[in-house]
Amino acid sequence: MNLTFRDATLADLPTIVAIYNSTIPSRLVTADLEPVSVDSRRAWFDAHVPARRPLWMVENEGQMVGWLSFSDFYGRPAYLATAEISIYLDENARGQGFGAAMLAQALEHAPGLGIQSALGFIFGHNEPSLKLFRRFGFHEWGVLPRVANLDGVERDLVILGLRLTG
Repeated sequence: MNLTFRDATLADLPTIVAIYNSTIPSRLVTADLEPVSVDSRRAWFDAHVPARRPLWMVENEGQMVGWLSFSDFYGRPAYLATAEISIYLDENARGQGFGAAMLAQALEHAPGLGIQSALGFIFGHNEPSLKLFRRFGFHEWGVLPRVANLDGVERDLVILGLRLTG
């Protein structure tokens, strides 16, 4: 594994959306029920500023494996030191340890971005993601029971958190 991380450019947005959309049918990763468009993700893309809330494209030996984002939590100034970390992998890269390497990189760089607490919002039935975040020391900070309806099945949202400083 030889991962490279780089800031995403607008030219990457179609790839970001394609990877994101590939996760929708599993009903494991996102609460979107239908594919999203590139245009609909433009404001989200623009909210990612490399110096504070980066959006990284991740490659392994020249092959795109996925993307990682840091996103604001709750959008109020008092929460600026808290960020949500999201990891999305290409279909061909899942289950190969890339997610762990990406999360390790994110946690290493988070303090330099002014992040003191990292969050993961993960469906309660997404055992692989829950296991990954817990392996890195994240703990359950909250559960929103049955808040998502995925094709008639109500699902919990688990909030995992990790304090990075003091």
